Amino acid sequence: MTDVGGRGWARRAGVAGAVLGLTAATVAAGVAVERLTVHRAVRRRARLALDATGPYGSLRGTPGRAVADDGTELYYETDEPEGGIPEGAPTVVFSHGYCLAQDVWHFQRAALRGTEPTAPPTPALRAVYWDQRGHGRSGRGRAGETVTIDRLGRDLKAVLDAAVPAGPVVLVGHSMGGMTMMALAHHHPGYVAERVAAVALLGTSAGNLTEVTYGLPAAGARALRRMAPGVLRTLAARADLVERGRRATADLFTGLVKRYSFGTRDVDPGVARFAERLIESVPVDVVADFYPAFAEHEKTAALAAFEEGRPALILTGDRDLLTPREHSEAMAGALPHADLVVVEGAGHLVMLEHPEAVNDRLAELLTRTIHTHGHTAPPGRGDRPRGRSGEPAEPPEPPGDPESPGDRRSPELRADREDPRRDP
Repeated sequence: MTDVGGRGWARRAGVAGAVLGLTAATVAAGVAVERLTVHRAVRRRARLALDATGPYGSLRGTPGRAVADDGTELYYETDEPEGGIPEGAPTVVFSHGYCLAQDVWHFQRAALRGTEPTAPPTPALRAVYWDQRGHGRSGRGRAGETVTIDRLGRDLKAVLDAAVPAGPVVLVGHSMGGMTMMALAHHHPGYVAERVAAVALLGTSAGNLTEVTYGLPAAGARALRRMAPGVLRTLAARADLVERGRRATADLFTGLVKRYSFGTRDVDPGVARFAERLIESVPVDVVADFYPAFAEHEKTAALAAFEEGRPALILTGDRDLLTPREHSEAMAGALPHADLVVVEGAGHLVMLEHPEAVNDRLAELLTRTIHTHGHTAPPGRGDRPRGRSGEPAEPPEPPGDPESPGDRRSPELRADREDPRRDP
């Protein structure tokens, strides 16, 4: 379109892409430079090729559906370990974040299946992956209904009741998924006390999200918070046009995803494109419905339900611009027995950017949890996992080893690979 109105809608669609990551379009200049070096048609063909060949998001399990207390259908999939479920072993339940879907756990799912070559020996456990309402294959809530984190906590309870009616569970949540776990703890502390064996909170926050600057100057962050709700409401009212605008501004959107999803430029192009596809799949009106929930989120007190000696992991990237490391440090202060791990060079989508670091820590957490619940026999996974070079990977350090980098309350965990292009 060449008319002024069409260009205006394209610009506003770019703003929608920014808010998808809770950000403003501050990387437009960098994208403009990129356009001078790589022709748009070439980049479009590259995106199509990555979509056609990338394995990410291809893992599927046994489908199931839970029904929320308002009638919304919630889709989940279950992976059962070969040879059956070990007696007394927990079920691991994964909750994804805002503008994502269950497929974001691709590397962790492969590790639990024993098919991820760089993963450490991981217990063979039953696992459940679900899509938050309005995301992935789950249904939408009632039209006009305000979405809250408390609502998502009730959704998680419905999924747990349907998919794991008995036995211990380990809850793993990223970003909004971690907040969902906190809402569950707030409303169902008895359930947590009786059923939850361990928790992992990745790239998330217990509250105070209105203070996040997204890497912008303070004045820019304040302006974004003022403008975003109104802009989103306007965009949601013209959703069809905005979705077309998204495609028209794909290069800008790509730059935004890389900026706010990852900590460095050295990201597997297939992984980066996979993140784009996940975010692109969420309708803009769903983005608008969920956005206000984050300003109201405050669940620091609910973290106390995760105490009482159960294993806990808090993990974040030191370059996370959406839920900065200070938020994980604050959660660790409220959950003093938890292992706090900060992955160097990682952004918000740490489980995609540095899957080895995340898988290592989850394997440790699950092993400790299994020991607590009386099942100690390690599952048969064949030979030791192979590293990227094909050499046997080193086994993870014991959880209590004081020399292990990133051990309990450690401020930093060096990523498995150095980034030669990382900014100083």
